[in-house]
Amino acid sequence: MSAKYFELTKEEKKLLKEIEGEKFVRVKNFQEAKKEIVLATRNTLNKTRNINIRLSEKILAKLKAKAVKQGIPYQTLASSILHQFVGN
Repeated sequence: MSAKYFELTKEEKKLLKEIEGEKFVRVKNFQEAKKEIVLATRNTLNKTRNINIRLSEKILAKLKAKAVKQGIPYQTLASSILHQFVGN
């Protein structure tokens, strides 16, 4: 494996040598480390992205009014509505 498109850090180079040399050592507290990695992966996959959406002025005004009544930003309300509609 070569670093064609990017430069590896010292730690990454060390890990690469260990992997290529098959010098695997189980980490201490494996279950805890596994939980942290799973959580980090989920957080990575759950990142938000900005989107553009066209709405009529009337719909946007109603959305903003409902958001004010609920005491939340209208974009948060819109996101919540979409999340409820499409599910997990």
